[in-house]
Amino acid sequence: MKNFIVRTITGIIFVAALVASFLRPEAMVLLFSIITGLTVWEFTGLVNQRPGVAVNRFISTVAGVYFFFAMTYFCSDVYAGVAKSVVFIPYLVTIIYLLVAELYLKQEDPINNWAYTMLSQMYIALPFSLLNVLAFNATNQGFVAFNTLLPLSVFVFLWLNDSGAYCVGSLIGRHKLFPRISPGKSWEGSIGGAIVVLAAAWAISQYLDQEMLTLPEWMGLGLVVVVFGTWGDLTESLFKRTLGIKDSGNILPGHGGMLDRFDSSLMAIPAAVVYLYTLSLF
Repeated sequence: MKNFIVRTITGIIFVAALVASFLRPEAMVLLFSIITGLTVWEFTGLVNQRPGVAVNRFISTVAGVYFFFAMTYFCSDVYAGVAKSVVFIPYLVTIIYLLVAELYLKQEDPINNWAYTMLSQMYIALPFSLLNVLAFNATNQGFVAFNTLLPLSVFVFLWLNDSGAYCVGSLIGRHKLFPRISPGKSWEGSIGGAIVVLAAAWAISQYLDQEMLTLPEWMGLGLVVVVFGTWGDLTESLFKRTLGIKDSGNILPGHGGMLDRFDSSLMAIPAAVVYLYTLSLF
């Protein structure tokens, strides 16, 4: 009972903080830069527990946070052309340093050090940084506006999918979705979660009177978030099974670590960006 109360309180604070952050661009950038840093730090700490692995946690974390800020700078101005792309040079120099440093450190397993270093950037820093692509959109008037709804909708769809899948799966779940990696997930639960998300997408389209996306486009975004969010969850489950751990950390009481809370979003955010860019081409 005590754990349930702690989990509930943490969950309420967590959701409230995320929703509130999308009301102001400064709040979103600050919160998710911190989330990026904490998640990269957690990831590198976990992989460093593997025999022979010695990733530079501090520099990898600083690099990930810097990349997030660089993407914010690049996306928040409609004139972000070649001149502004120079902001990425320090990041590229840092990555080169992390690669070249292995030549001189004489570590036991430099190949895995390289691999895990790059994975911390591609798996964590890049997806979080792509939130800036969703949040800052060019307008017809020639300037960039902060978009609250698109990035927030990705997280709302993820939360609704998790809640719907859990409720439906607990009631009627019989057929395992991926028993090798996550025995608790069922096909019935996944379908139930998807239906809840589609209902929410329909409601959003009605409320907005299709001024941003049409009903089919909102439905498509919901399905993209459901599918890739589920894959993101399974990917993190495979990561933890490989390491032989139950939770990625304990920074969030009752909810585990940062990877445990943001696993679904690490695939859903890039997928949402690709989906929305694909729509813009037609």
